[in-house]
Amino acid sequence: MSMIMGLVTLSDSNIQRIIDDPPLVWQVVAPNDPEPYEQARISKADSAGLVARLFRRPPERPPDLQMGDYEGADVDLDKAWHGIHYLLTGTAWAGSPPLNFLLDGGRTAGEIEVGYGPVRLHFSSETKQIQQALSALTDDELRSRFQPNEMMKLEIYPEIWDRSPVDDDTLGYLMEYVNVLRQHLETAVERGLGLAIYLT
Repeated sequence: MSMIMGLVTLSDSNIQRIIDDPPLVWQVVAPNDPEPYEQARISKADSAGLVARLFRRPPERPPDLQMGDYEGADVDLDKAWHGIHYLLTGTAWAGSPPLNFLLDGGRTAGEIEVGYGPVRLHFSSETKQIQQALSALTDDELRSRFQPNEMMKLEIYPEIWDRSPVDDDTLGYLMEYVNVLRQHLETAVERGLGLAIYLT
């Protein structure tokens, strides 16, 4: 099964709402499928249900997320996310902020698993720092960091990096999605938005 990374723009107010009430994250990750949200809401109610049962009151249901202008814009990095992280940090799973943002940093939306781990949330100020750090790196510099043999040794997903460039331009694939990432970050910053990042 493929691991795909998604990034969705969100306002700081909605990011804070999700941090305070993690089931709402499903309205970002699966906005057209109410079932995961309903199940998460039931699970949260069950975990807090003793007090509700004592007072014979169901837990109060919060209002749905209300998306403002330009919120909810989403892109995915396909299976290039891990290779991009390597180009940004030189590591498989570590690296320094803010360039390690694809796999670390921000705040999590509770412990709700949306595929492979919880959603991580970056407020608009953090997203701006990320965008500035990425914009300081040229495409040529990122290309120079492409080390297929080391990437294979580090098991950088999806472990295709040593294929012949004639048959499969894996560096070109990564750089295509670097461009997608650059544009999405620029759009978020221009509009004063933050990001939700998740793996499914």
